[in-house]
Amino acid sequence: MTDAPQAAAETNAVDAMLPVPKLAAYGMQHVLVMSAGAVAPPLIIGAALNLSAETVAFLINCDLFVTGLAILIQSLGMPGFGVRLPVIMGVSFASVGPMVAMAQDPTIGLPGIFGATIAAGLFGLAMRPFFYRLAAFFPQLVTGTVILIIGITLLPVGIKWAGGGAAATDFGAPVHLAVAGLVLAVILLVSRYASGFVANIAVLIGLVAGLLVAWPLGLFNLEGLAARPVIDLVTPFHFGWPTFHLSAVVAMCIVMMVTLVESTGMFLAVGDIVGKPVDKPTLTRGLMADSLSTLIAGVFNTFPHTSFSQNVGLVNMTRVRSRYVTATSGFIILTVSLFPKLAFVVASIPPAVLGGAGIVIFGMVASAGLKIVGEADLGDRRNQIVVAVSIGLSLIPMAAPNFFAATMPDWTGPILHSGITLGCISAILLNLFLNSDRLGQPTKTHESNDGAAAPSAAANTATPGPAALGRAA
Repeated sequence: MTDAPQAAAETNAVDAMLPVPKLAAYGMQHVLVMSAGAVAPPLIIGAALNLSAETVAFLINCDLFVTGLAILIQSLGMPGFGVRLPVIMGVSFASVGPMVAMAQDPTIGLPGIFGATIAAGLFGLAMRPFFYRLAAFFPQLVTGTVILIIGITLLPVGIKWAGGGAAATDFGAPVHLAVAGLVLAVILLVSRYASGFVANIAVLIGLVAGLLVAWPLGLFNLEGLAARPVIDLVTPFHFGWPTFHLSAVVAMCIVMMVTLVESTGMFLAVGDIVGKPVDKPTLTRGLMADSLSTLIAGVFNTFPHTSFSQNVGLVNMTRVRSRYVTATSGFIILTVSLFPKLAFVVASIPPAVLGGAGIVIFGMVASAGLKIVGEADLGDRRNQIVVAVSIGLSLIPMAAPNFFAATMPDWTGPILHSGITLGCISAILLNLFLNSDRLGQPTKTHESNDGAAAPSAAANTATPGPAALGRAA
């Protein structure tokens, strides 16, 4: 008898406009929880391209600018776009591996990466009539394998950071290992003994502790900070007109499909948490906003965007359902993007500090994927083959970077030199080949649409607190 009034109250809570002080406080919570994961992709791409701290800082500003816009589009909505739920957006980790592979090709560079991002956004918009069919190609066996591969292929980045950075002349020096170990220890201690919101920002606390130690050791170099402007605007096509390379576009469109499936699960999960079930029109608006945000990202010098799972955990923990809270987060992030000095400080964080956090961040991605894979029937030999072969193929670029160099043309590099792309293609095709007779049948991992998709969003888990573990579990 009380179900309908309760559902109506929860729906009203989603659209409730809270007092400004509460909006600011809750909105800042979301910003802090997503901050570590939000800036990681520009740092990784900057290192892969050997960019200066000034250029990496600009990429971070662009990332934050588009992230703020994407959050506003999703939370507030506009005609035809936006899920209108408390959702936080950010750069998808699924895109990092392919972009690193693109960065290794001197003919592609940043203009080629941004061109591929624009193409992926257009591809996502064109996929509108097929959104509901897309999920059939990504059962939990596939999404779990892909997320596991994302974590595995990103972990070497964190390990190299912990040693001082791949380009460091004193790579592996005791000072680098000690700082990285300290950051890791602080994150583990906070995760173990703290609770609630503090546990959700364990990575951020670890980074701050690492910086406090690295500064007197001379590892935190802020030379050039004074020359940065106090306020500056993000400009489109800052690095020149985008270029379009077939292999890069194909790789990024594959990433786009993965992120759309991630977001499908995220939207369904958020709808359940806030008591406002997501119907097909709402889901379509949300996925269209994802695609539009990715298109905008390419124009404004950044990378594909998707929803962040740790912030869904925060909504679940705080029970604050108002979408105007996340909209406030978007305004805060947009404001921060106007201050280049802040981005320069982030871009100057010593690799050893990032390494201690990166091992946790990327390891959590892998563990989330492992958990999802574990929900599939791994006692089945065919499922085992899907996982085993896909992981094996994904390790080729790490184990033997020149494996395909002698036999495959250079234009295939963004596909064949990315473990994530190889693993994703393998998982999709092997599942279709080996399990074609089971498509559409209920399984342990397909009891409902919600259960099938929601865990995939853990690919963007960036904090090892209860919120992140909630999505991984």
